[in-house]
Amino acid sequence: MIAASARDVVMEFAGGDGPVRVLHGASLEVPAGGLTLLVGPSGCGKTTLLSVLSGTLAATAGEVEVMGERLSALDDAARVRLRRRRIGFIFQQYNLLPSLTAAENAAIPLVTAGMKLSEASRRAVPVLQRLGLGAHLDRLPRQLSGGQQQRVAIARALVHEPSLVVCDEPTAALDAKAGHTVMELLRSVAAAPDRAVLIVTHDSRIHGFADRIVEMEDGRVLGERPPPSRNDGYQGAVHD
Repeated sequence: MIAASARDVVMEFAGGDGPVRVLHGASLEVPAGGLTLLVGPSGCGKTTLLSVLSGTLAATAGEVEVMGERLSALDDAARVRLRRRRIGFIFQQYNLLPSLTAAENAAIPLVTAGMKLSEASRRAVPVLQRLGLGAHLDRLPRQLSGGQQQRVAIARALVHEPSLVVCDEPTAALDAKAGHTVMELLRSVAAAPDRAVLIVTHDSRIHGFADRIVEMEDGRVLGERPPPSRNDGYQGAVHD
């Protein structure tokens, strides 16, 4: 089963001297039941392709499908519903609401789907606990470290059990222990036969968690290479 696919996708942005082409006929399939890493040098179009696949950017040309739905056939309202229902987002910016607690921030996808905040917050607790935030449920974002805020953002992406989870550098702000916990959780999500995880990353420490590693360069998908042996250690340190 293919959770998401892009076929011959072109993406152009307006520039002072005319359109700037970022994606040059990029094609990618993201199979369900696995964790796919998208890697390549900065500026090669990885995040743009991630955004097109998740429906937050409309491609200039080409076809994109998510869970069997062709995005070009959906109007704006239907595309928003698809994102809310089927896709979880983890981006570099945490985008937490400063007046809400960790549990309330993590519950936002359930609230937008119509659940009361109190019940949604209770549903978010087990996910936050798995991410090591059980003692911080009632803290506001300003009371959390950068790494803790990133874990709240990750919980928010997973709380509604989406079919496709798209991540832009999800371990960039995490130390080794927290990064390992996050990747184990994302792997467990990816292991479900009806779900997929797609991660854009520069963090080579997480390569061993992947089922597939896809390489990009200059707006094109070059191909796939096998991941290294499965990580047990996630060595190294980043900021927490």
